[in-house]
Order: sequence, then structure tokens, then C-alpha cells
Amino acid sequence: MTPSKSGTARPPLVAGNRSFWLKQLHQWHWISSAICLIGMLLFAVTGITLNHAGQIEASPRTTARTATMPAALLEALPPTQGEVKRALPQPVRDWISREFGVTAGEREAEWSADEIYLPLPRPGGDAWINIDRESGEARHEVTTRGWVSYLNDLHKGRNTGTAWSWFLDVFAVACLVFCLTGLFLLHMHAGGRPTTWPMVGLGLVVPVLLAILFIH
Repeated sequence: MTPSKSGTARPPLVAGNRSFWLKQLHQWHWISSAICLIGMLLFAVTGITLNHAGQIEASPRTTARTATMPAALLEALPPTQGEVKRALPQPVRDWISREFGVTAGEREAEWSADEIYLPLPRPGGDAWINIDRESGEARHEVTTRGWVSYLNDLHKGRNTGTAWSWFLDVFAVACLVFCLTGLFLLHMHAGGRPTTWPMVGLGLVVPVLLAILFIH
């Protein structure tokens, strides 16, 4: 028989199971914490900057470039009745890529009889391309609002694309593993740490009371 911390004997099978689960939980806990570490630091810092967004001044900077679309390419644009949304033809995408270094891809542009407007939203700023269908003049404008705005948009997943969206999902799952393994480790060590559950309860009660009393 294996003595427990309280002095009573514990059956070898139970002791063996506890040792196994402690080893598994510690392993999953440290692996998930290693995966989440940088992401959690980023989200903690941007949580503060988002909470004080109105107090953090941003200095937007706008740059613009212009180019003239070749007449042959301009004449090949399909006619438009009213306002419609559709992707740009491949030759136009290739021209935009050469002139402005922008990959339009399958993004939908707003077509009208007078112009084509391609929105290019981005984290921490904005961008667009406007093509005058009569003169062929194209204008590419980019606005940046600084690194704080960029990191805030990463936090929110705003205009970040599919790859970042997948990263957020994987990061969220890793955080769940980290938290749940931590909870089970708390449970397994709680016998020798009497303040464990009061502290866990405090972490639940405080935000609940704040939400009930101060959020309307």
C-alpha cells in the first residue's frame, strides 16, 4: 500500500492511475502552454490597447499612386448596367499586379458605368483601387494607422484573411487544452492546497458581479 499525503494508505492501482494522469496532464499542459505563450502575450497586450483605444492616438498616413490603363485593356472591359459586384478579369488583375504590386485575386469589385472600385481592406489600415472607365486613370490609395492599430486588428481577426482565421481557431483550441488541463491539475492537487477552489471561484464571481452590477 502507498501512503497518501493525509497518512492513509492508497491502493497501488489508484496510486498508479494518479501518477499516469498527472504525467499526461502535465505533458499536455506544458505543450499547450508553449504553443499558446506568444499568442497569449499578444492577446493580453492588445486586450489592454483595445480597452483604451480611445485614449491611444493614431496618426494615419496615406500614400497614393496613379497609372493609366492601356486603351486596349480599357476597351475590353465588359459593359455594365447599373451597379454590380464581380471579380476583375484576369488581364486587369495582371495589369494591377504589375503597376501597383497588388494581388486582386477573386475579390469582388464594385462596377458602374463610370468607374470600377476595388476595396482592399487590411489590418491596421485600408486600401482601394479606383479605375475611371472613361479615361483609364487608375488610383491606388493606402492608409496605415500604425502598429497598435495593426495588432488590434489581428486580435479581432479583422481583414486578416483565411490563414490568420485558421490560426485563431488552432490557437483557441490550444488555449482550451491549456485551461482544461490546468483545471484538472488543480483538482488533483487541491487536497493539499485549501485555497485552490476559493481562488477559482473568485475568478468566476468577480466578472459575473461586474457584469450584473455595472454593465447595462
